[in-house]
Amino acid sequence: MPIDFLYPEYEVVRNPGRCISCRICERQCANGVHLFDDKTKKMTADESKCVCCHRCVSLCPTRALKIVKTDHAFKENANWTGKAITEIYRQAGTGGMLLSSMGNPEPQPIYWDKILINASQVTNPPIDPLREPMETRTFLGKKPDHIERDAQGNIVPNLSPQLALDVPVMFSAMSYGSISYNAHAALARAAAALGTYYNTGEGGLHKDFYGYGPHTIVQVASGRFGVYKEYLEAGAAIEIKMGQGAKPGIGGHLPGLKVGPDISKTRMIPEGTDAISPAPHHDIYSIEDLRQLVYSLKEATGYQKPVFVKIAAVHNIAAIASGVARSGADVICIDGYRGGTGAAPTRIRDNVGIPVELALAAVDQRLRDEGIRGQVSIVAGGSIRNSADLLKAIALGADACYIATAALLALGCHLCRTCQAGKCNWGIATQRPDLVERLDPETGYQRLVNLVTAWDHELKEMMGGMGINSIEALRGNRLMLRGLGLTQKELDILGIKHAGE
Repeated sequence: MPIDFLYPEYEVVRNPGRCISCRICERQCANGVHLFDDKTKKMTADESKCVCCHRCVSLCPTRALKIVKTDHAFKENANWTGKAITEIYRQAGTGGMLLSSMGNPEPQPIYWDKILINASQVTNPPIDPLREPMETRTFLGKKPDHIERDAQGNIVPNLSPQLALDVPVMFSAMSYGSISYNAHAALARAAAALGTYYNTGEGGLHKDFYGYGPHTIVQVASGRFGVYKEYLEAGAAIEIKMGQGAKPGIGGHLPGLKVGPDISKTRMIPEGTDAISPAPHHDIYSIEDLRQLVYSLKEATGYQKPVFVKIAAVHNIAAIASGVARSGADVICIDGYRGGTGAAPTRIRDNVGIPVELALAAVDQRLRDEGIRGQVSIVAGGSIRNSADLLKAIALGADACYIATAALLALGCHLCRTCQAGKCNWGIATQRPDLVERLDPETGYQRLVNLVTAWDHELKEMMGGMGINSIEALRGNRLMLRGLGLTQKELDILGIKHAGE
């Protein structure tokens, strides 16, 4: 009998005075943690299976449950931490790569929290957003360098295709397969209600959601899953995924157990087969190759849709973005190393890439220095957690931001970080029908609308306090930001002054 070297990470604490053995926890747990003992007529728990998703805690009618972090400890060692030892035990037992989800959890600097916002006082008075116009609408796409007029003095309408966003927030790429049908339904409906867009991810677009096409960004990734002419024409914009913040240089993998009839049809792959997208696009090995795909997609859709290019935030991001801007792309999407994902190799997720704050500032400055900032819009993503992060991102140079983990949290995700297992108890990162139905698209859609509406209100309040009345005036306005506790090199990259200056 093999030795189990690992003690459970979490413990189920059950109050015997409150537990009525209703077995709701047993029925609700997809991981099989809770068990009913027929002999004692009491509930027990196999804590080795607990992922701390809180489903049982949330639905316990008598509040008899709570999940606590185990206090079991390894002998103290600053180098060989309990985490490092546990990971070695797991790999020694399986011989496989470690997989993780939901973004980098390591205690790296979060630059959003080290950036402060300036406020107006006297000479540049604040603005009251309740009584004065405040514009948070923005447009994504190429902007002309000058206005052309015809012989009669009329403006020549030569503007490239644009996406109009009523709020500077979009729902980032999460594929059908990595998340459920009901989650996609909630995202699509919320995007339409908010006047913004949601991204299909690399899993194609389910036929039921073609009606939301005017608020959909369709993605073309290296696996080309679900990509065909009608799919490209269905969306308001097309995004070429070159990289992802959680796993730069890595492709995608959807296990065959998640590829049921609907996903098989949508992705155009055989049912039950693994959907593996390679790390590179095998037709793109240079900016010239990328340019070819950009214009092939534009040609296929009659030059009526802007083309996005999504790249991961890596150390030479400014030079990469400069090349992307010259490839004919209309929008550059930068995904930082804290970006979420359904599954990524743990070592890649935690050690590759850079923070989106630094990447965004470097790209914005490089494009300005080269005089081509107007040729592309910039969208930033990778752990935008609240409206303050959103405002700071725009001030660092973004035209808008992508959110994904924040959107899933609004749907009910408890960040238990086991998306790769396909057993999401909240009906989000799963394809099991009994679990999918736990997420009500109607409720989910309303919660997403509430979240973004709240952020929009807060954004206007903060802009008003800064004496700024439009996103256009906020974008790239780094004079309104100050750093706190940052080195001079960090301040230089961000392009901001230290607090007190």
